[in-house]
Amino acid sequence: MITNSSSGTNLHEIAAGIYRINTPVEIPGGMAFNFNQYLVADDEPLLFHTGPRRLFPLTAEAIGKVLPLATLRYVAFSHYEADECGSLNDFLAAAPAAHPVCGQVAAMVSVDDVAARPARALADGEVLRTGRCAFKWLDAPHVPHGWECGFMMELETRTLLCGDLLTQGGSGAVALTEGDILGPSEAFRQAMDYYAHSPQTGVTLERLACEQPEVLACMHGSAWRGDGASLLRALARSLARPAALPAAA
Repeated sequence: MITNSSSGTNLHEIAAGIYRINTPVEIPGGMAFNFNQYLVADDEPLLFHTGPRRLFPLTAEAIGKVLPLATLRYVAFSHYEADECGSLNDFLAAAPAAHPVCGQVAAMVSVDDVAARPARALADGEVLRTGRCAFKWLDAPHVPHGWECGFMMELETRTLLCGDLLTQGGSGAVALTEGDILGPSEAFRQAMDYYAHSPQTGVTLERLACEQPEVLACMHGSAWRGDGASLLRALARSLARPAALPAAA
């Protein structure tokens, strides 16, 4: 469903009660890119990622197609960065009962200082229930970047809200795919490597793989359905390969 014809913002259900809100954008250099937010329609609705502040009206409009914006209870995100939580206070103003949700490190170093209300800071492995859905917080420091990084695994639908993992360029026109996203995401990374390449990257990705996700809800590009454990392990193998050296002048 197109929710805004001018921007191309669109809304699609990628798992039971979990909606991907996608807005195509252009980034410096004329490159096509996209931002995704994920809305969970439940007894206590949750939004994962806010998008940057300039996208707030578009995201709010799309949410309104599913449920009243004011009923949001949780505004969650992987780590502290503008496209993850730039609109946080806008959503907190629009939803008076909502609270930020993040990892304990993010709450300590940033969120409790800048957010209009205190964060619900989740410990590693802690489960947040929103009704029928249950979200397990998984600390993932420096994967792909940011000390405070973490992800949320929805235990009923086996949907991993995986932030910047498997970022794909382009408009993100396909909401949910079973095709290859590792190739496109690695091609994007070669041009703009956003990974910290921590010594623990492989261990962290293996931990995520052990959660056996069946849907990977990517922040940029198509969401993906299939054997998520195998895809995350393939990503770990690709990241472990030495980077290609630039061609000699």
